[in-house]
Amino acid sequence: MKRNLIYSILVSSLVLVGCSKEFLDPERNTNNLTAEDLSNYSDVNPALVEGTLEGIASFMIQDFGVTGSRHYDFGQKGVDIWSDIVSGDMALSASAYGWYNASANLVCTVDFTREENKIIWEYYYRIVSLANNVIQTSGGNNAQPTTDGGRKVLGQAKASRAYAYWYLAQLFQRKYDPSQPILPYYDGETINTAKVPASQIYGLIVSDLTDAISLLDGYVRSDKSKIDKTVAQGLLAYVYAGMGNWADAKTMADAVIAAGYPVTTNGQLCFPGAGSGFNNVNTPSWIWGFDLTEDLGHQLIDWWGQMDVYTYSYQAAGDRKSMDGALYAQIASDDVRKGQFNAVTGTVGESLQPNNKFFDPARQIFNQYIITTDLIFMRSDEFHLLSAECAARLGNDADAKATMINLLNSRIPDAAAVVNPLSGSALQDFIYLQTRIELWGEGKTYYAMKRNEATVTRGTNHVFRAGESFAYDSDEMSFQIPQSEINNNPSITDQN
Repeated sequence: MKRNLIYSILVSSLVLVGCSKEFLDPERNTNNLTAEDLSNYSDVNPALVEGTLEGIASFMIQDFGVTGSRHYDFGQKGVDIWSDIVSGDMALSASAYGWYNASANLVCTVDFTREENKIIWEYYYRIVSLANNVIQTSGGNNAQPTTDGGRKVLGQAKASRAYAYWYLAQLFQRKYDPSQPILPYYDGETINTAKVPASQIYGLIVSDLTDAISLLDGYVRSDKSKIDKTVAQGLLAYVYAGMGNWADAKTMADAVIAAGYPVTTNGQLCFPGAGSGFNNVNTPSWIWGFDLTEDLGHQLIDWWGQMDVYTYSYQAAGDRKSMDGALYAQIASDDVRKGQFNAVTGTVGESLQPNNKFFDPARQIFNQYIITTDLIFMRSDEFHLLSAECAARLGNDADAKATMINLLNSRIPDAAAVVNPLSGSALQDFIYLQTRIELWGEGKTYYAMKRNEATVTRGTNHVFRAGESFAYDSDEMSFQIPQSEINNNPSITDQN
């Protein structure tokens, strides 16, 4: 596909080792395709700038995108698995090949030499670099494009940069503290290779997403892999919530809901319901995702291979990712979502794997070799949960309960009878629990753990650290600035 060809040309020109001066300054890194290069060539071929945006989308799902070889290196969904495992909601319930041992044993989060840290760090900073090039080509951070095409390009680039910095800030800072230096800063114009305060990073994120929402107003995308106004609003809702700005977070979450994406239906939630499987980007509740097609050639090394027993790869071969047993025990017996984790008997065993949530529709173990099931990044249900969480935090229990009842009506019988008696901290705890249940395996609950300042106690079905408890801000719950960055960037001397 042209998307992959353009992406390959662009990314093959990037040798981004870390955030040292040469890495951050494209004028000094002769291996980079710079903003000046893009500007010069875009006069001849405007598709080159568009191709950089396509490259960001492709990089989000690229197998071996950072390392070229490692079997847990496959973009955003690879990070999603690590964050879910670290949070404890996803249990490594059996380990045959060892790929996730260091994250399940909480070794990578306390050892800066582990490559998991390097992959996460370089993955997001490459997106920052690509986005910066597009922004500079579009006139810089303060540009005001006058054409629809220019507004779309700048809006998507700013949203992409904000997305990358948001994940970096969440994963590499133990808890939100605006005064704490956390990350190197580069916005395409200003370079600081030392760690700058979180307030500066979050300031750029909020500014970028606010601009993106305005720039993308009226833009209608051709497919769900592209960032539009609703995606930018969803990202900003999460950012505000991560900062404890519950009022603005609720405003953004409600704006996403108002965009009109329906909630995921009872039938779509769990096999054997019609349209179930979380495997089709055309599912009406999906806001942001990627359509995997046969010509992309995804096989074995992919999120589906790590999560789906019906795909030819690790989940069926003995590296089991399962729902934490203690979390599973908190799902009501009449909740349709409990059935998402019905065990497959026989060669796979009974281990709370998500066999009825994430599955190839053919439902034959080891069957899907070339992967065509799709990848999810964002869906509407997240923002019903987030809106309710924010309302409860603001003391508006009635609003929070109404939102939860609306969502849960298709999940449990008589949701109102369950929700209405709750108030205060009990209501907040209930919303957090429902967030963990609803979004299990989708790379969201790590960030909910941090927002809720939770302590998670692992169930008994973990290979490592079973029964142990970890507070959201403990050493084990955030990642380390990698050794490669420490070695190559003299402005940073510590991992935290």
